[in-house]
Amino acid sequence: MKPITLFYQARCPFCKRALKYIDELKEEHPELRMLSIEMIEETQQPDVADRYDYYYVPTFYIDGVKAHEGGIYKNEVEALLRQAME
Repeated sequence: MKPITLFYQARCPFCKRALKYIDELKEEHPELRMLSIEMIEETQQPDVADRYDYYYVPTFYIDGVKAHEGGIYKNEVEALLRQAME
């Protein structure tokens, strides 16, 4: 399993949707529950966020590589989670 890092902002509507999708997918697909996602709220941890190269949230890194940046759909979140399971 590959580590996932998710950069988000608490007030971002796209981020809220991505977090909702993660919860829904873990409920719908028990095999995804074992995934651990490091969640970094960029306004609370700007020192960590500044070490990464991205402009929009939510941004997903899988195994240290940027995998998605910006608005996202549920099927895309599922694809990212499954990619991390490989």
